[in-house]
Amino acid sequence: MLAAEKISMNTFAKCPTCGGPVAEKAVEKIVRGGNNTAILHVTADVCTHCGERMYSVETVRRFEHIRDQLARDDVKELLPVGHSYELARSA
Repeated sequence: MLAAEKISMNTFAKCPTCGGPVAEKAVEKIVRGGNNTAILHVTADVCTHCGERMYSVETVRRFEHIRDQLARDDVKELLPVGHSYELARSA
């Protein structure tokens, strides 16, 4: 279950973190699985005070499905957009 009860299909009454007002917005979500990363464009309820994001159950399930695909290197449905790098740790 999500951190707050929904009052309608996609709108929270208020932010469960700070109690501030929320607005539906288009956002980017980075999902990681194994060594792979995907950038998703989704809709979320976003607190206009603290920035907390709240996603629908369907959207969270989509994140989980894509995370599993990435972990299995099943990326045939995803478009490559570049390379990611991690800085080497200094000794």
